[in-house]
Amino acid sequence: MELDTQVTRAAGTSVGQAQYWKRFKKQKTLHLFVGLGMIFLLIFAYTPMFGILMAFKNYSISMGIKGIFTSDWVGLKHFDEFVNDYQFGTIVRNTLVLSFLKVIFAFPAPILLAILLNEVKSLRYKRFVQTISYLPHFISWVVVVGIAFAFLSTDVGMVNKALLGLGLIDKPLDILTNPDYFWGLAVGSAVWKEMGWWTIIFLAAIAGINPSLYEAAQIDGAGRLARIRHITFPGMKGTIVVVLILTIGSILGGGLVGSNFEQAFLFGNSINNPTSEIVQTYAFKVGLRDGRFSYAAAIDLVQSVISVVLIFSSNYIAKRTSGSSLF
Repeated sequence: MELDTQVTRAAGTSVGQAQYWKRFKKQKTLHLFVGLGMIFLLIFAYTPMFGILMAFKNYSISMGIKGIFTSDWVGLKHFDEFVNDYQFGTIVRNTLVLSFLKVIFAFPAPILLAILLNEVKSLRYKRFVQTISYLPHFISWVVVVGIAFAFLSTDVGMVNKALLGLGLIDKPLDILTNPDYFWGLAVGSAVWKEMGWWTIIFLAAIAGINPSLYEAAQIDGAGRLARIRHITFPGMKGTIVVVLILTIGSILGGGLVGSNFEQAFLFGNSINNPTSEIVQTYAFKVGLRDGRFSYAAAIDLVQSVISVVLIFSSNYIAKRTSGSSLF
């Protein structure tokens, strides 16, 4: 009896393996693409993580790649130096304020735009607005800064010229250099650039809602706002939660509306530095300008650890409160 059972198991395993390899050969093209993606991640995402060792060592660029492993250990020296740096409070404040302002203003913007576009009856107008809104996503931040200079510069900016011509201001507004304007400039340009792109995600979520729900609600006498509140918004809840988790996880880097670093580096200057200097630009400067790669690695590692904690925490909270989560 026992022998028959073993034979049956062996035969079942053999058949299962044969079916597996048959399916694998049938899907070999798909596996090839997956394999290329895994190789890409291995080379460009996981292999560079060996550089984390620099944060705990006294590394110099003259040591080469080998120096990452052979340089002297210094423990938490660079972390302690960063926390006690005289600029620590300022750059952490700037990073957090800029990041949270983007969450407050940039996260709801594509949701609102998606709901408004869904209510538009003219298909041609809807497609036109959607196309115009997501085109800025494909413009690099270098070009965006050039556009901002053309519009907002005190010398040649069209906005200042128009305001002066209308007599609304007595002298040009120094929007690009005044520290008081930087956060508004960064958040506003980020919303303009990325709002339309993320609207596509939320429009896809709305498209998955059963149209019969709207028909039934309309028959019951529900108005447009009631249908949005009780059908459209709940139907988007799962997508909203997932995007919110991803946003919080990358909040220190800029969230869903792009890189804080690129904005701070390109819009920043010596005059608005009190509000434009953030953790990423500070690490970039001390790493490349001063050649302190170990110190810069320690700063970036602190930011990465905080981001990991945020994404796990937000996922846990979302799962407990709404039942939707990323993982």
